[in-house]
Amino acid sequence: MSQPHIFFEEVNERQGVFHRRAVLFGGVAGLGLAALGGRLAFLQLLESQRYEKLATSNQFNFKLAPAPRGIIVDRNGAVLAANRPNFRLMVARDKGVDPEATLKILAGFVPLDDIRQRRLLKDIKNAPKRSPVQVAEDMSWEQFSAINVRAPELPGVTADMGEVRVYPQGGAFAHVIGYVAKVNKEDVLAAQAAGATIDPIMLHPSFRIGKQGVEKAFDLDLRGKAGAHKVEVDANGREVREANDGDIPSVPGKVIELTLDLDVQLRAEEVFGAESGAAVVMDCRTGDILCLYSGPSFDANRFVRGLTGAEYRALAQYDHKPLFNKALTATYPPGSTFKTMVAMAALEHGYDPATVHVCSGRWSFGRIWKCDQVHGAQDLKSAIATSCDIYFYQCALAIGPDKIAETARKFGLGEIFDIGIPGQKKGLVPDTAYKKRRFPKDPKWHPGETPSMGIGQGYTNLNPLQLCVMTARIANGRKALHPRLIRSVGGVEQKSGAAWGELAVAKENLAFVREAMKAVTTVGTAARVADLGLGPIKMAGKTGTAQAYSYGSGRGVHGSAGAWVLRDHAWFVAYAPYDDPRYAISVLVEHGGFGASAAAPRAREIMRTVLLKDPEVLKRVENPVPLPDLPPELQTEDGLPDAPTPLTPTAAPPGRPA
Repeated sequence: MSQPHIFFEEVNERQGVFHRRAVLFGGVAGLGLAALGGRLAFLQLLESQRYEKLATSNQFNFKLAPAPRGIIVDRNGAVLAANRPNFRLMVARDKGVDPEATLKILAGFVPLDDIRQRRLLKDIKNAPKRSPVQVAEDMSWEQFSAINVRAPELPGVTADMGEVRVYPQGGAFAHVIGYVAKVNKEDVLAAQAAGATIDPIMLHPSFRIGKQGVEKAFDLDLRGKAGAHKVEVDANGREVREANDGDIPSVPGKVIELTLDLDVQLRAEEVFGAESGAAVVMDCRTGDILCLYSGPSFDANRFVRGLTGAEYRALAQYDHKPLFNKALTATYPPGSTFKTMVAMAALEHGYDPATVHVCSGRWSFGRIWKCDQVHGAQDLKSAIATSCDIYFYQCALAIGPDKIAETARKFGLGEIFDIGIPGQKKGLVPDTAYKKRRFPKDPKWHPGETPSMGIGQGYTNLNPLQLCVMTARIANGRKALHPRLIRSVGGVEQKSGAAWGELAVAKENLAFVREAMKAVTTVGTAARVADLGLGPIKMAGKTGTAQAYSYGSGRGVHGSAGAWVLRDHAWFVAYAPYDDPRYAISVLVEHGGFGASAAAPRAREIMRTVLLKDPEVLKRVENPVPLPDLPPELQTEDGLPDAPTPLTPTAAPPGRPA
């Protein structure tokens, strides 16, 4: 039997390989342990504070909180838009939460009909996870308490207190201030299209964005800077409790001060009642707008809460158009108020004011043009006072449309003014160039189109703000005033309306037109309705009756008889005191009939309120007396006229362009 051979060289070689490998792996293990130990030492000794903060951040979270929205006040500090506490109810989509079942349970505590539940269910499903959706607000204390008591049984439901926008004056300022509403998809898309970064606060359930008016135009200034509330959360990110410290304070929005006067605006709302129209009052020295009223209006508070479909349709379909800002957005033929511009253009281009035309009630020029009355021989001043159409047909023909348009634009007609809020319509002061652009198939301005322009009809369309600016510039006599609505933003004064240069017209011509407007209220068309009852303080103005439809078509109704929508529009522009002009006004009563019977009495009421608030004017009035009674034939139950008067010969002749 053979014996195994042992080769010592082989054994030694194997042992050497083993030892080398052991040393290698031991070194690697040692390096690993050293690295691990070093890393542990680094984390525990040097990075302990950092990871302590990270651990704390897992325990606590911050909830974005909208800043208190900036308030809006009038020129005297009266609050027009503010915030008030609001008990609200919110539901968030989360694991283990059945939104549909939750809404049905909540319907037992707050009013949630089936239609609203379906709408809310869609909003909850579209919202990010754990992002609360507001399902009710303005809850009573009883509702708020009942839901909070049952909070442990209602996962995903939160009842807390926030803020909601409130408009103390209801509808008086709705068209100027606008309102706020929940952010929708269109708001986000519009911001993205404008290149703006979407602020996370816009997704907060209680955040509201400005819609229309000042709320929209100054939304960024009003919304301020959002803050945050510190809360403790569990491992799933659900809120456990509120932390006692660590909140990030919000920065309230800026205060917006308007030039409007609360008392004047409320008086305008009162005298208009349910009538459709607008009133604008300006300070003739500074351009400040004291009143910018459009009626009938709407309650902006209802829009904050959200209108039902039926409520919105009722507003949208009402023929008096309460959602439409008639002071800025609507344009109308100015009627005989435009005769002041025709007279001014004539004087500026050498027309002799002593020129006489005889009014027999009818005038032949291609066809028969009519006037309401037989005025007899008239010069320029008496024609303004009596509002003789026959005179201004011929006066307009003597100077032509281009010169009339040129002068009218110097007085702000056909211009859009930067008053801080959107929605203005430019209107139209026509000339021969307009005719070429607008009617390429018939570009020539025909002589028969000029008489209509001479009495503020035809293509001419303007808004109440423009006519108030026109009147203010006439009254001021020196400055090309611009209207100013925003007095200050966050305490920063805005540019004055008097800082826009001089009015480039002859002062003697302005003086003539002012004297003629004085005659309107003393011996002319508004003599019986324009007395302010303030002793030596008198008003100068101009009535206007603007045809809405052509009488020849059988649709138009002259005056205030017949169907409302077919009647003429009533205008009155004025300034006071006429010997020391301080305030200008324009009043439109849509389909109101004659200017003297519908618009002038309302302008008188508003102007009286303005003047009685002026301390310097009060010094001139020792004992203000009640307003003089209107003639019996003009009186109504509410003291305002609703019937035509034969003293206003501003009607449009049949067949002219409307």
